[in-house]
Amino acid sequence: MPVFVKIEKGVVPKRVFDGEVEAHKRYVESLIASGRRARSGYWAEKGGGMMIFEAASLADAQAVVAADPLVKAGLVIYELHEWKVVVGDGP
Repeated sequence: MPVFVKIEKGVVPKRVFDGEVEAHKRYVESLIASGRRARSGYWAEKGGGMMIFEAASLADAQAVVAADPLVKAGLVIYELHEWKVVVGDGP
């Protein structure tokens, strides 16, 4: 299954962003449970983060991202890319 990467940057104050983090974590856990091999985390040096996951197509990946609580609440801007894994076994 294709691998996709959502690279995001927060656009609200941290205290507002932090209010939605638990919902985002639960969402990523639901993606893992559904077999999408999802991973999510943040950049150590500054705001923003990344989520890697599997999806059947770009349209499917866009739907996954659109359902993310951080995106639904308008707390982040993001880029979505299909990642062509060359070495290794994906996420």
